[in-house]
Amino acid sequence: MKERVTLTIEKDILEKVDKTVNHSDIKNRSHAVELMLIKAMGENQPRKAVILAGGHGRQTHPMLPNAMIRVQNKPLLEHNIMLLKKYGVKEIMISIGEGGEIIKEYFSDGKEWNLKITYMEEDEPLGTAGPLHNLKGQIDSSFLLLNADELKEIDLEDMFDFHHRNKGMITMALTTIEDPSQYGVAVMNGHKIMAFVEKPPKERAPSKLINAGLYILEPEVLKMVPVGFSLLEQDILPKLARQEKLMGYVFSGQWFDTRTEENLKVAERDWKGE
Repeated sequence: MKERVTLTIEKDILEKVDKTVNHSDIKNRSHAVELMLIKAMGENQPRKAVILAGGHGRQTHPMLPNAMIRVQNKPLLEHNIMLLKKYGVKEIMISIGEGGEIIKEYFSDGKEWNLKITYMEEDEPLGTAGPLHNLKGQIDSSFLLLNADELKEIDLEDMFDFHHRNKGMITMALTTIEDPSQYGVAVMNGHKIMAFVEKPPKERAPSKLINAGLYILEPEVLKMVPVGFSLLEQDILPKLARQEKLMGYVFSGQWFDTRTEENLKVAERDWKGE
């Protein structure tokens, strides 16, 4: 519940506040001041994150989870954990499958990184949404969900600010690539993702925006996740898109898909680190 208050503010400061008002994301002066206070108190800093690290079985690394393949002498999962730590995440839950003991041995309980790390073990593959079912009742605020086998450079504090301003159930990080024909391409209406077109020819793609494998979720989303195997991309995101509750946050930082050996070599060469 909101309360009306009266504030006395220097004129030059108030002018700067007014310049942030765009009547869409920031509706008016009061809204602008509220958002600034939220940011100043650290409310836009994520605290909890879930990392999907169950992928396994590349021909070139048959005994190694995909998350533990190295780029510039660090496992992909470590790069992602360092991103989370940079933005104030304190608690990380890692979903692991076959070969997960390698991940547990490397990261343990997270004390070495001044983090709390716990594990969700998949006896059989649960997909990109299935592991979330077990989190019902354990998370009561906005949290991060990300793939372990991509490299990404995203301002998570700014993304959280965007998420809270737009009041979606899920905000998806979107990156821009020149040829999106091998990915799901976002159909946008303002900040809302209305649909995805799967692997369209380059000349027919509705945009150059693709899913970057990182999301902010509201805990209510967990109620939508069924028991067993389920896919975020098929079972959750389309429903929220139809309800206009799926938001797209476009970022301009680095992003590398490492699913192929060619892409992995590009990441090894071009990734600039955290």
